[in-house]
Amino acid sequence: MATRTRDAAPGGGAVAPVGEEAPAARPTGGGPRRMLPIAPEGWVFILVPLALALLVAWAGWYKVAALALLVAAFMAFFFRDPERTPPSVAGAILAPADGRVVDVREGLEDPFVGPARQLSIFLSPLDVHVNRAAITGLVVAVDYRPGAFLPAYRPEASAENERASIAIQGEAGRVVMRQIAGVLARRVVCRVRPGDKLQAGERFGLIKFGSRLDVVMPASARLTARVGDRVRAGESIVGVLE
Repeated sequence: MATRTRDAAPGGGAVAPVGEEAPAARPTGGGPRRMLPIAPEGWVFILVPLALALLVAWAGWYKVAALALLVAAFMAFFFRDPERTPPSVAGAILAPADGRVVDVREGLEDPFVGPARQLSIFLSPLDVHVNRAAITGLVVAVDYRPGAFLPAYRPEASAENERASIAIQGEAGRVVMRQIAGVLARRVVCRVRPGDKLQAGERFGLIKFGSRLDVVMPASARLTARVGDRVRAGESIVGVLE
Protein backbone atom coordinates (compact mmCIF):
# COMPACT_ATOMS: atom_id res chain seq x y z
CA MET A 1 0.00 0.00 0.00
CA ALA A 2 1.30 3.42 -0.89
CA THR A 3 2.12 5.81 1.94
CA ARG A 4 2.33 9.57 2.04
CA THR A 5 4.56 11.96 3.92
CA ARG A 6 3.76 15.28 5.53
CA ASP A 7 5.57 17.27 2.87
CA ALA A 8 4.22 17.15 -0.65
CA ALA A 9 5.84 14.55 -2.86
CA PRO A 10 7.48 15.96 -6.00
CA GLY A 11 4.73 15.92 -8.61
CA GLY A 12 2.02 15.12 -6.06
CA GLY A 13 1.84 11.38 -6.83
CA ALA A 14 1.70 8.30 -4.67
CA VAL A 15 4.67 7.76 -2.38
CA ALA A 16 5.96 4.21 -2.44
CA PRO A 17 9.14 2.17 -2.87
CA VAL A 18 9.88 1.71 -6.57
CA GLY A 19 11.10 -1.30 -8.53
CA GLU A 20 12.34 -3.93 -6.12
CA GLU A 21 11.34 -4.02 -2.47
CA ALA A 22 13.65 -1.90 -0.32
CA PRO A 23 15.75 -4.02 2.06
CA ALA A 24 15.36 -3.77 5.80
CA ALA A 25 18.85 -2.34 6.13
CA ARG A 26 19.53 0.53 3.77
CA PRO A 27 22.61 0.00 1.55
CA THR A 28 25.47 2.38 2.14
CA GLY A 29 28.12 3.89 -0.04
CA GLY A 30 30.90 3.20 2.44
CA GLY A 31 32.07 0.13 4.30
CA PRO A 32 34.70 -2.40 3.26
CA ARG A 33 35.51 -2.75 -0.39
CA ARG A 34 33.92 -5.73 -2.10
CA MET A 35 35.82 -8.37 -4.03
CA LEU A 36 33.23 -8.22 -6.82
CA PRO A 37 31.89 -4.66 -7.28
CA ILE A 38 28.59 -5.67 -8.89
CA ALA A 39 25.16 -4.17 -8.14
CA PRO A 40 22.97 -6.81 -6.42
CA GLU A 41 20.26 -6.43 -9.09
CA GLY A 42 22.74 -7.54 -11.75
CA TRP A 43 23.57 -11.00 -10.50
CA VAL A 44 20.59 -12.73 -12.10
CA PHE A 45 21.56 -11.23 -15.48
CA ILE A 46 25.10 -12.54 -15.02
CA LEU A 47 24.48 -15.99 -13.55
CA VAL A 48 21.78 -17.09 -16.00
CA PRO A 49 23.95 -16.78 -19.17
CA LEU A 50 26.94 -18.10 -17.19
CA ALA A 51 25.00 -21.22 -16.21
CA LEU A 52 23.82 -21.58 -19.80
CA ALA A 53 27.43 -21.33 -21.00
CA LEU A 54 28.49 -24.15 -18.66
CA LEU A 55 25.54 -26.31 -19.69
CA VAL A 56 26.04 -25.99 -23.45
CA ALA A 57 29.82 -26.35 -23.09
CA TRP A 58 29.20 -29.66 -21.29
CA ALA A 59 27.00 -30.64 -24.26
CA GLY A 60 29.82 -29.75 -26.65
CA TRP A 61 28.26 -26.62 -28.17
CA TYR A 62 31.33 -24.45 -27.72
CA LYS A 63 30.32 -21.60 -30.00
CA VAL A 64 27.02 -21.14 -28.15
CA ALA A 65 28.91 -21.36 -24.86
CA ALA A 66 31.28 -18.63 -26.00
CA LEU A 67 28.34 -16.40 -26.95
CA ALA A 68 26.70 -16.97 -23.56
CA LEU A 69 29.98 -16.11 -21.84
CA LEU A 70 30.15 -12.86 -23.79
CA VAL A 71 26.64 -11.99 -22.64
CA ALA A 72 27.58 -12.74 -19.02
CA ALA A 73 30.71 -10.60 -19.35
CA PHE A 74 28.73 -7.67 -20.76
CA MET A 75 26.19 -7.94 -17.94
CA ALA A 76 29.00 -7.90 -15.39
CA PHE A 77 30.38 -4.79 -17.10
CA PHE A 78 26.98 -3.11 -17.23
CA PHE A 79 26.11 -3.77 -13.58
CA ARG A 80 29.56 -2.82 -12.27
CA ASP A 81 29.44 -0.76 -9.10
CA PRO A 82 32.83 0.86 -8.42
CA GLU A 83 33.64 2.65 -5.18
CA ARG A 84 33.53 6.45 -5.28
CA THR A 85 34.97 9.11 -2.95
CA PRO A 86 32.68 12.17 -2.58
CA PRO A 87 34.50 15.53 -2.39
CA SER A 88 34.40 17.49 0.87
CA VAL A 89 32.93 20.75 -0.41
CA ALA A 90 30.35 22.63 1.64
CA GLY A 91 26.97 22.82 -0.09
CA ALA A 92 28.06 20.66 -3.01
CA ILE A 93 25.40 19.03 -5.19
CA LEU A 94 26.95 15.88 -6.62
CA ALA A 95 26.08 14.20 -9.89
CA PRO A 96 23.71 11.33 -9.01
CA ALA A 97 24.66 9.39 -12.15
CA ASP A 98 27.50 8.80 -14.58
CA GLY A 99 26.96 10.21 -18.05
CA ARG A 100 26.76 13.37 -20.10
CA VAL A 101 24.86 16.54 -19.23
CA VAL A 102 22.30 16.92 -22.03
CA ASP A 103 20.00 19.68 -20.79
CA VAL A 104 19.77 22.54 -18.27
CA ARG A 105 16.40 24.19 -17.68
CA GLU A 106 15.98 27.49 -15.86
CA GLY A 107 12.98 29.25 -14.39
CA LEU A 108 11.12 26.18 -13.11
CA GLU A 109 8.67 25.99 -10.21
CA ASP A 110 8.93 22.64 -8.41
CA PRO A 111 6.31 21.68 -5.79
CA PHE A 112 9.04 20.50 -3.38
CA VAL A 113 12.06 22.67 -4.20
CA GLY A 114 10.21 25.89 -5.11
CA PRO A 115 11.90 28.17 -7.67
CA ALA A 116 14.30 25.77 -9.35
CA ARG A 117 16.55 24.78 -12.21
CA GLN A 118 16.96 21.28 -13.61
CA LEU A 119 20.07 19.53 -14.89
CA SER A 120 19.66 16.33 -16.93
CA ILE A 121 22.25 13.55 -17.27
CA PHE A 122 21.98 10.93 -20.02
CA LEU A 123 23.42 7.48 -19.30
CA SER A 124 24.48 5.35 -22.25
CA PRO A 125 24.51 1.53 -21.95
CA LEU A 126 28.29 1.80 -21.37
CA ASP A 127 28.04 4.07 -18.31
CA VAL A 128 27.87 2.91 -14.70
CA HIS A 129 24.15 2.78 -13.87
CA VAL A 130 24.26 2.85 -10.08
CA ASN A 131 22.72 6.09 -8.78
CA ARG A 132 24.09 8.07 -5.83
CA ALA A 133 22.68 10.77 -3.57
CA ALA A 134 23.29 14.35 -4.71
CA ILE A 135 23.35 15.75 -1.17
CA THR A 136 23.28 14.61 2.45
CA GLY A 137 19.79 14.71 3.90
CA LEU A 138 16.47 13.08 4.75
CA VAL A 139 14.42 11.30 2.11
CA VAL A 140 11.08 13.13 2.37
CA ALA A 141 9.25 11.38 -0.49
CA VAL A 142 9.62 8.74 -3.18
CA ASP A 143 7.16 9.36 -6.01
CA TYR A 144 6.69 6.76 -8.76
CA ARG A 145 4.88 7.61 -12.01
CA PRO A 146 4.22 5.12 -14.82
CA GLY A 147 4.57 6.52 -18.30
CA ALA A 148 5.97 6.21 -21.81
CA PHE A 149 9.40 4.98 -22.92
CA LEU A 150 10.63 7.80 -25.14
CA PRO A 151 14.37 8.10 -25.84
CA ALA A 152 15.81 9.34 -22.53
CA TYR A 153 17.81 12.15 -24.16
CA ARG A 154 14.65 13.93 -25.35
CA PRO A 155 13.56 16.86 -23.12
CA GLU A 156 9.96 15.65 -22.87
CA ALA A 157 11.15 12.38 -21.30
CA SER A 158 11.30 14.17 -17.92
CA ALA A 159 7.53 14.61 -17.89
CA GLU A 160 6.26 11.72 -20.03
CA ASN A 161 8.43 8.66 -19.30
CA GLU A 162 8.16 6.20 -16.44
CA ARG A 163 10.03 7.78 -13.56
CA ALA A 164 10.74 7.86 -9.85
CA SER A 165 11.44 11.10 -7.98
CA ILE A 166 13.37 11.11 -4.71
CA ALA A 167 12.98 14.31 -2.66
CA ILE A 168 15.77 15.06 -0.19
CA GLN A 169 15.76 17.69 2.54
CA GLY A 170 19.32 18.78 3.32
CA GLU A 171 20.68 21.29 5.80
CA ALA A 172 21.38 23.86 3.08
CA GLY A 173 18.37 23.22 0.84
CA ARG A 174 16.13 20.79 -1.00
CA VAL A 175 16.95 18.67 -4.03
CA VAL A 176 14.93 16.23 -6.15
CA MET A 177 16.60 13.39 -8.06
CA ARG A 178 14.45 11.89 -10.81
CA GLN A 179 15.21 8.46 -12.30
CA ILE A 180 13.78 8.26 -15.82
CA ALA A 181 13.33 5.09 -17.87
CA GLY A 182 14.24 5.16 -21.56
CA VAL A 183 13.75 3.03 -24.66
CA LEU A 184 15.85 0.17 -23.27
CA ALA A 185 15.65 1.05 -19.57
CA ARG A 186 12.18 -0.08 -18.52
CA ARG A 187 12.84 -0.63 -14.86
CA VAL A 188 13.89 1.92 -12.27
CA VAL A 189 15.13 0.52 -8.97
CA CYS A 190 14.91 2.75 -5.90
CA ARG A 191 16.28 1.25 -2.69
CA VAL A 192 15.23 4.00 -0.28
CA ARG A 193 11.99 4.95 1.45
CA PRO A 194 10.65 8.14 3.00
CA GLY A 195 12.35 8.64 6.35
CA ASP A 196 15.72 7.20 5.27
CA LYS A 197 18.81 9.34 5.65
CA LEU A 198 21.36 9.51 2.85
CA GLN A 199 24.93 10.72 2.78
CA ALA A 200 26.15 12.61 -0.28
CA GLY A 201 27.46 10.05 -2.75
CA GLU A 202 25.65 7.13 -1.12
CA ARG A 203 24.04 4.54 -3.38
CA PHE A 204 20.25 4.74 -3.57
CA GLY A 205 19.30 2.76 -6.69
CA LEU A 206 19.91 2.21 -10.38
CA ILE A 207 18.21 2.24 -13.77
CA LYS A 208 18.62 -0.77 -16.04
CA PHE A 209 19.93 -0.53 -19.61
CA GLY A 210 20.30 3.13 -20.65
CA SER A 211 18.47 5.96 -18.99
CA ARG A 212 18.39 9.54 -17.73
CA LEU A 213 18.60 11.19 -14.34
CA ASP A 214 17.41 14.74 -13.60
CA VAL A 215 18.57 16.85 -10.68
CA VAL A 216 16.18 19.61 -9.59
CA MET A 217 17.99 22.15 -7.42
CA PRO A 218 17.03 25.57 -6.02
CA ALA A 219 17.26 28.46 -8.46
CA SER A 220 19.62 30.11 -5.97
CA ALA A 221 22.14 27.26 -6.31
CA ARG A 222 25.27 28.01 -8.31
CA LEU A 223 25.45 25.73 -11.35
CA THR A 224 28.93 24.31 -11.99
CA ALA A 225 28.21 21.92 -14.88
CA ARG A 226 27.28 22.73 -18.46
CA VAL A 227 25.63 20.90 -21.34
CA GLY A 228 28.17 18.53 -22.86
CA ASP A 229 30.10 17.88 -19.63
CA ARG A 230 30.75 14.29 -18.59
CA VAL A 231 30.13 13.62 -14.91
CA ARG A 232 30.71 10.79 -12.42
CA ALA A 233 28.15 9.82 -9.80
CA GLY A 234 29.17 10.72 -6.27
CA GLU A 235 32.29 12.61 -7.34
CA SER A 236 31.49 15.37 -9.88
CA ILE A 237 30.06 18.59 -8.45
CA VAL A 238 27.22 19.88 -10.65
CA GLY A 239 26.05 22.71 -8.38
CA VAL A 240 26.56 24.41 -5.02
CA LEU A 241 23.79 25.34 -2.57
CA GLU A 242 24.27 28.96 -1.50
